[in-house]
Amino acid sequence: MSTAPSAWDSALTWSLRGRGPGDIPVTAHGDTVTPEWAWGGATGRGVRVCVVDSGVERDHPQVGPVDGSYVVVKGDHGIRVEETDTGDTCGHGTACAGIIRRAAADCEIHSVRVLGERFSGTGDVLLAGLRWAIEQRFDVVNMSLSTTRPRFVETLHALADDAYFAGTAIVASAHNSLVESFPWRFSSVISVGSHQEDDPRLHLYNPSPPVEFFAAGQNVTVPWLNGATIRTTGNSFATPYIAGLCALIRSKHPQLTVFQLKNILYLTAANVRTESSPLSAPPSPLPVPTAEPLETHS
Repeated sequence: MSTAPSAWDSALTWSLRGRGPGDIPVTAHGDTVTPEWAWGGATGRGVRVCVVDSGVERDHPQVGPVDGSYVVVKGDHGIRVEETDTGDTCGHGTACAGIIRRAAADCEIHSVRVLGERFSGTGDVLLAGLRWAIEQRFDVVNMSLSTTRPRFVETLHALADDAYFAGTAIVASAHNSLVESFPWRFSSVISVGSHQEDDPRLHLYNPSPPVEFFAAGQNVTVPWLNGATIRTTGNSFATPYIAGLCALIRSKHPQLTVFQLKNILYLTAANVRTESSPLSAPPSPLPVPTAEPLETHS
């Protein structure tokens, strides 16, 4: 599989402040869709976020309490999801949970462990963990991982569509290499890459999908195992910022569909003009995301 070069090449020419001379007038419920309208004053309270990853370290000072911790178990009697207190196997899930907590301090964070040590995992375990999260009707699911294996694509696509229509927003990392992987490649999920802008709260819209949004993920400080922090880079760490932003928006507007949520992310992106934000500042270039290889599942 390969990603069409044009989708990535055009991202190189897209500017931080958008292109084209005109504003884009859009309103919702009589109000202009702005960051203040979308999430101003929200803390994430009442929103349930599930991190499908390597687990989350309990009581990490930058994560706080984990409201539910589960693991996908594969054995002689099939695959099942059960409660666990084993925490995180490699630090990755803790990093994602900490970024979500940083963005949406009062949201509930739940964890489903589908990765083992050294980011190892299998596609059927990934599918089981995602299916369980959708069945629990979480408001937001963070997936900073993907699979390149074609045999899982059809089932994964069906799950992503089920989540979309059921109201669960799947926020998924784009692969850090120029390859197709899933589920970020599906239009029913919110796909995320990383930018290098200085503002950690800045998110951008990509006019040349399949990657739809960019957030801070370059040289960021994240929580890690044993209460520690590290500096790291990757689309994996831009994704939970967008997941946290989704939690803020859903906290303030709990009845939104995933379709509406994605549109609000678009309308509040720094490089999209609305009638209340002419954005007259000069453009600055937006880099293509680069990072270490993202986890894949065999």
